[in-house]
Amino acid sequence: MPGFGDPRARILIIGLAPAAHGANRTGRVFTGDGPLGSGDFLMRAMHAAGFANIPTARHPDDGLALRDAFIAAAVRCAPPDNKPTPAEITACHPHLVAEAAALPHVKIIVGLGRIGFDAAWRLLAERGIVVKPKPAFAHAAAYSADGFTVIASYHPSRQNTNTGKLTAPMMDVVFQRARRLLLGTGNS
Repeated sequence: MPGFGDPRARILIIGLAPAAHGANRTGRVFTGDGPLGSGDFLMRAMHAAGFANIPTARHPDDGLALRDAFIAAAVRCAPPDNKPTPAEITACHPHLVAEAAALPHVKIIVGLGRIGFDAAWRLLAERGIVVKPKPAFAHAAAYSADGFTVIASYHPSRQNTNTGKLTAPMMDVVFQRARRLLLGTGNS
């Protein structure tokens, strides 16, 4: 499933994969997975930071519009048990590269979960930007490399949000940091 958002986006959010019951129904990643789903959790934080015009998105005709943001996935289809194989990630990577190439203004990449974070670094490596040693994944950590900033975030899966591993204030920190960086008022 392709990503969606503002074609002039300066922030690219990379998630794991479309949810089988939400995105497959709406045609948009991180939408339609119901109350308290990963999409609602993500959209609420994006809305609070000014990247989405509404805080929930459950239907294809709900009027959702992203501002200065584009959401994509490392894997294009819903993997069994939300655990894509390395082969699936590799097979889908050219699609992510093509989507990112169509977004010439992106300066910040938010990697949702380790898979999204790793996909961000593979994407930058495609552009010749390689950071060694590879930055460590830690929630809300931000790393700058050759004009780009990669921000790590726990994935807003129900497993993470229901257990408190990721809370709404923690997700807000990620998108408020992205907003400050775009405004030139935040450190990476």
